[in-house]
Amino acid sequence: MRGGKMRHDYEIAVGPIHPALKEPIMLRLTIEGEEIVDVDVIASQNHRGIEWIGMNRNNPIQSLYLAERICGICNFCHPSDLVMAIEEIADIEVPERAQYIRVIQGELERIHSHLLWAGVAAHEIGFDSLLHYTWMVREKVMDVLEAVNGNRVTKAIIMYGGVRRDIDEERAKLIRKMCSYYLEAFDKLANLFLKDETIKKRTREIGILKKEDALKLAAAGPTARASGVKKDVRQDFPYFAYPDFDVHAITPDELLGYTVGDVYDRIVVRLLEVKQSVEIIEEALNNMPSGDIIAEKKLVKLMAKIKSSEGEAVARYEAPRGEDIHYVMLKKGYEPLYSWKVRAPTYINILSWRPMLLGYQIADIPIIAASIDPCLSCTNRFAVVKNGEEKIIDADYFHRLSVQKTRRLMK
Repeated sequence: MRGGKMRHDYEIAVGPIHPALKEPIMLRLTIEGEEIVDVDVIASQNHRGIEWIGMNRNNPIQSLYLAERICGICNFCHPSDLVMAIEEIADIEVPERAQYIRVIQGELERIHSHLLWAGVAAHEIGFDSLLHYTWMVREKVMDVLEAVNGNRVTKAIIMYGGVRRDIDEERAKLIRKMCSYYLEAFDKLANLFLKDETIKKRTREIGILKKEDALKLAAAGPTARASGVKKDVRQDFPYFAYPDFDVHAITPDELLGYTVGDVYDRIVVRLLEVKQSVEIIEEALNNMPSGDIIAEKKLVKLMAKIKSSEGEAVARYEAPRGEDIHYVMLKKGYEPLYSWKVRAPTYINILSWRPMLLGYQIADIPIIAASIDPCLSCTNRFAVVKNGEEKIIDADYFHRLSVQKTRRLMK
């Protein structure tokens, strides 16, 4: 009963299999009519064993390439955290040029990740033409990543004490050309995402995360900044060569003059961060110092130094999705990592789904869930339990609900 009336509700279980996360996530949503009246986030159904492999089978160099595969999209941030932690323990000094190259690599990753997300967001509300356009624009940074690193995705570029490949003048020209392309394309992208009335109807005042809730839930990255929380690891605890750059946490009020904390504001923050990343890359190229790119070229000697080191360290990195944290402990004479703990940003940001989803409609779930840019599998399915009967609803059906709402708003 609610307010003297009979309550008719049922549950939608989202998950629990999300293989892109360290642990799968399950959302159990209670629905009354079309309204979401309760949300429960359930984690820890499974473990991929990445940390175990690093502590029991791999040596630190092998674990570096394993760390790249914690997340296919954020494949530079995780090995960067591992590298920074071990460099601190083993007292490895990184050449200044290598630190600048690391900054460039990190910002290239941020551009491709944010543009990938923007395309997914367009798809979730039924704008597949905008998805295709955004991903066409994203191809420019993917081409640069391939030219600079040899791979579009897993790059194998970072190494303890520096980087494995330099950026010569020929590749620097390609990167500068890419930067010019994105600065010219920015206004069109912003116009498509921020001025379209239907996108506004599907994202404005939808999935609101208040600033106080973002702080209480320790939200990270664009999810937190879109709610007005001015935190960014590059600003607050700068690493690599970021102390040489004027990096600041971007919030929606910089463009709009105010902050709501909804899905629309998360679009604003990510688009502005693409432009910020381009500017950081240009500055890094213009001011990159000369010199070595690696502290120790001989891997055998490098491994001996790491193996003889002992201690613990925590590394923090501003990944595209937010603060990524790695804890590492080394024990002298022990070849694998003695202890390794990873906390990816999605793991903390999923807590914000509850306040974001409460009070909204079933058709809003895809865009609200996607707005934190979670690492979720495309094979999720949903079990609807109503009147004691269970029915499996696949992701296509769920997506159709979102598209149908968009079409209703366009009439």
